[in-house]
Amino acid sequence: MLRWLQFGDLHVCEGDGWESLDRFRRLVDEANKGLAGRVDFAVLPGDNANHAQPEEFRRIAEVADRLRLPLHILPGDHDFEAGHLDTFRALLAPAPLPRAETIGETQCLFLDIVSAGSGGPDFRLGAAQTAWLHRTLQQGEAQRRLVFMHAFPGDLREGCEEIAALFARSGVAYVGTGHTHYNDLLNDGHVVYGATRSTGEIEEGAPGFSVSALDGDVVSWRFKTLESGWPFVLVTSPSDWRLATDYQSRTQVPDAAITVRAEVFGAASSVTARLDEARETALTQDGDGVWCARFEDVADGLHTLAVTATGPDGQSDTDRIEVLVRKARERPKRAPSLALGRDVHSVRAWPHKGIPGGRLGPNANGRKW
Repeated sequence: MLRWLQFGDLHVCEGDGWESLDRFRRLVDEANKGLAGRVDFAVLPGDNANHAQPEEFRRIAEVADRLRLPLHILPGDHDFEAGHLDTFRALLAPAPLPRAETIGETQCLFLDIVSAGSGGPDFRLGAAQTAWLHRTLQQGEAQRRLVFMHAFPGDLREGCEEIAALFARSGVAYVGTGHTHYNDLLNDGHVVYGATRSTGEIEEGAPGFSVSALDGDVVSWRFKTLESGWPFVLVTSPSDWRLATDYQSRTQVPDAAITVRAEVFGAASSVTARLDEARETALTQDGDGVWCARFEDVADGLHTLAVTATGPDGQSDTDRIEVLVRKARERPKRAPSLALGRDVHSVRAWPHKGIPGGRLGPNANGRKW
């Protein structure tokens, strides 16, 4: 199990009275309260400083230093507003990019898609970084991989098809991004892409952060707002049908029996699972602190699975997914891959996961910030 937290684009600047910086400070405090020691790392996906000013970078660094988790910081087009990333690197994120790190048993890649462009949303990997990406993803034995970059491959000015196809054939399970200003999940049939909504320049919903996990070959994702408390539940296995990329996998698409695995962040006095409002069972913790249960003799079809954790103070939280059960294992004929890495594959509205579906942001239906 690999778990991570992703903040959204901060867009920190004096123009809003440093409001987005204050939100980031509150989000860091919230993460320290419920996630420190429980998730493996955190990511800032770019557009940290709204105008690439030294004071903006300095203030972000002061707050980021309070986070009790390893933090990986990427640049966005706003961080490149000065035409270089020198200040970004000197004051906020000195670690070189691109970078590959093995965290647990998963290879995690962190990319720079702004400095090869001309500024603004001219997103490019550039020849050197593209060659590095090919070498990195093609070397060694097949393993689980995650990628983090500022925007979806579909937003690249060049190389979208090449990069998205490379991800699809190289064992990349998930790509985490920012840029959109709204929460969004894509599934192009090979890779799950997740965009975490911005912390500044908010148009849709309350501020928060996303919490994700890679449990075997299952990707899970859920957004937690500042308004919600603890506990916080994330069902990590089986897969919701919307995020399944391999219909031959027994963890993504179970066969008759459903093994439930869930992470509960914050104190919990009881955790229960309910299947289709008809069957309920208690979950117990395994040696790694993961809450587990099993439902036997489940009929083929789509089923609703809800896991609820109740804390000592009586406050509860529920994560809910839809699980496809299929006993037959005929291998379906795979259609040609189309529009890989593009938001045409968006799952659209998924309110329970924190995706209102309005897609309000300057890159889709929002204001021109």
